[in-house]
Parts: sequence; C-alpha cells; structure tokens
Amino acid sequence: MAVDEAILEAVASGASPTTLRLYAWAPPCLSLGYAQSINDADRQRLAARGWHLVRRPTGGRAILHTDELTYSVIGSQDEPRLSGSVLESYQRLSQALLLALHALGIPAQAEPNPEGAGENRLPAAVCFEVPSNYEITVHGRKIIGSAQARRKGVVLQHGSFPLYGDLRRITQVLTFADENTRAQAAERLKSRATTAQEFLASPPTWEQAAQAFCLAFAQALNLELMPGTLSAEELELARRLEVEKYANPSWTERV
Repeated sequence: MAVDEAILEAVASGASPTTLRLYAWAPPCLSLGYAQSINDADRQRLAARGWHLVRRPTGGRAILHTDELTYSVIGSQDEPRLSGSVLESYQRLSQALLLALHALGIPAQAEPNPEGAGENRLPAAVCFEVPSNYEITVHGRKIIGSAQARRKGVVLQHGSFPLYGDLRRITQVLTFADENTRAQAAERLKSRATTAQEFLASPPTWEQAAQAFCLAFAQALNLELMPGTLSAEELELARRLEVEKYANPSWTERV
C-alpha cells in the first residue's frame, strides 16, 4: 500500500508517468477499506496464522490478499482514460480487465447491479461478498474486486484477482458474533465470489496472469507499456510511508 501511495505522490508531482503496477503479497494480508472498522478484523486469529493486517487508502470492505494477482493503475485525472467520474473511469479500465480475463479463458462480464449500487448496500465485512455496480463477475459471482481513490488530481485504482484457493479463508480472520454466523458467512461468500481456478482446467500462474493483464491494458486502452522499476524517490517515500503510516497503529486503527 505504501508503494501505491508513493507512486501516486510521484505522479502528482510530475516525477512519474501514469503507471500500471502488478504485484503479489507475502505473507497473506488482510486489507481493510479506508473507512472500515478495525473491529471487523480478528487480530488474534490473524497473528495465529502469521497473516498481516493493513488499511487501504481506498474504500470498500475487507480482502484477504493471497494466491492472487493485484493490480494498480495510477495516473492524472487529466489522462483521458482516467477522466470523468469514478464510474466512468472504472468502466474504461474494466475494458482491459475483461479482455485479460477473456484471454485467460474466463467468461467474465461487467453488468449493472442495482443491489450493489451505493455505499450502504449491505452491512457485509467482506469485499467479495456483494458485487458493486458494473463490477466484474462470472455467472453472477465476483472475480475481481476493485476500489478507487483520488488525491492531488491523481486517480489510484487497485484491485484483486484471485487465481486459486478457498476464498472462505477470510472468514477465519474476521470478527463474528458466533461460529454459526461465521460458517454462514463462509458459505454465502462461496456462492457469491469465485477464482480463476473454478473456470479453468488449471489456474494461471501469477506470471501468466500478469502477461495477460499487460497485453490487455495495452490493447484495450491503446497504450504502449514500458517496463520499469521504482525510482529512488518512490522507493524512499514508500519506505517512509510504510513506517509512518501503513505499519502504524494510528492509521490501521483509525476507525
């Protein structure tokens, strides 16, 4: 999360270009949305598994980051592909996300979902439990969870694409009134979310998924992608943000 914000700051200052970043998490990490209560996370259960906890700079609900490809797109709001409202820019980026999934053999789509419209759609702690409006699904089950933030004239959109594994694992590190409620949440999540593995004979590797994302973003958005690494300034800021913000209880426990 610190790296995503460091890139945002560099783009805002004009030091870095619009950036597509693809990454993974080790060890597994539970991320909470910007305004989500810290009480949704069961920190004792997280510690017992050796999993980390972080708060995202974007909204939405909890995601367990493991066995996935995570993407972020960071660029100026003046960039035509990111201009307009949150929904307008999201729908443009979704063209690339859909093309990537189709290239991998996954019959994904993005359609209106009145149930998922609005910030107060359902009191669910899990991001993947209810697809948002125009979120990417396969046969009605969410397969990519995305969120967006805007600061200093810059758009940051990042999202999670689960490649394989049991999505119900997240319920083991969230707070529930009792074990029956936990079990019900796990089964509800299974019926509403999915992974690449469920639609393919074998799930793509992270590298295969990343290649599909790169090709799809280039094709769908008419881009020429140039491979790169973090600048010295981005790396220094990311390290500072990690210590001062994302690993700091004052940020993680802010809500």
